[in-house]
Amino acid sequence: MEILDFSCEKAGERLDKIIAENSELTRSMVQKLIEQGDVKVNDNTVAKSYKTKSGDEITVYIPDPVELEAKPENIPLDIVYEDNDLLVVNKPRGMVVHPAAGNFNGTMVNALLYHCKDSLSGINGVIRPGIVHRIDKDTSGLLIVAKNDIAHLGLARQLKERSFKREYRAILVGCPKEYKGTINAPIGRSSKDRKKQAINGINPRNATTYYEVLEDYGKFSYVKCVLETGRTHQIRVHMASIGHPVAGDTVYGGAKNDFGLNGQALHAHTIGFIHPVTKEYLEFSSDLPEYFAEFLRKIQNLN
Repeated sequence: MEILDFSCEKAGERLDKIIAENSELTRSMVQKLIEQGDVKVNDNTVAKSYKTKSGDEITVYIPDPVELEAKPENIPLDIVYEDNDLLVVNKPRGMVVHPAAGNFNGTMVNALLYHCKDSLSGINGVIRPGIVHRIDKDTSGLLIVAKNDIAHLGLARQLKERSFKREYRAILVGCPKEYKGTINAPIGRSSKDRKKQAINGINPRNATTYYEVLEDYGKFSYVKCVLETGRTHQIRVHMASIGHPVAGDTVYGGAKNDFGLNGQALHAHTIGFIHPVTKEYLEFSSDLPEYFAEFLRKIQNLN
C-alpha cells in the first residue's frame, strides 16, 4: 500500500480535485477511495462533497494495484509480416493497443493473445504481452510486436538508441510556413488536464519531430512526420505547438472544419528496424486507410 500525505493550501476546493492535482490519481479514482474510507482529512474520514480548508492535513491510502490478465479474443488482425520472433501489425483506427481502465476487451493485445497463443514476450507483464511500443487509439498504422524476450530486448534497445525508423502521414489544419523543419520541444503531462500532454509540462522529456510538407492545400496540408523520440501524443502536441494541429484532433485543437472526420488524421505509415535475431534490416509501409484517403480527396477538391 502506498500512502500519500500533504498539506492543503487552498480553501473551498473539492477534495477529489485537490488530491488529483497532487498525485497521479484521476478524480474518479480519488472519489472511489473517498467512498471506501481510504482518504482522511485531519485524521477523519470525510464525504465526497467535503470542501477543503487551508491547512488541512490530507492522507490518502492507495491500495496496491490488482493486475488483471488480458484474455484472448478472436479479433481479425491485419498482419503485414510474421516470423518466429516478431510480427508487424497494421492497427486500425479506433483500436486500443492494450487493456486499461475502461478498455479490457477488444484491444490489440486481446487479438494477439488469440493469434499467438503463448508466443508473446512477457517483459511487459500479463496486461501488455509483446508490446514494444504503442500508437494512440485513434491513430492507425504499423506496430511491432515481440514474440519472445530476446526480440523484445533487441527492439527496445533500438528504440532507446533512436535507430528505429518511424514515419507518419498526417493532415494538418493550415500549412506550416516552413515546408521542412524540426521541432525540438520537451513534452510532459499537462498541469491543467492529466489526459493531455503539453510542451514543458510536468516532468518533461526531450522530444524531437522532423516534418516535411508533401502537399499544401491552403486550409489543410498533407505532411510526413518522422519521430526521433516517441513521447505520448508527440506528433499531435508538436504540430499543435506551431499552430497547425492534426485535423480531426479534438484534444489538441484540430477538430474545426474537419468535414466530419471521426478522429485525428494520423497514420503510422513506415517502420524500419534491424531484426533482433537475424540482424537483417527490415522496413515496411502501410497504405493510407480509407478514412484518411477519403479525407485527403475532400481537401484536394477544395482547390
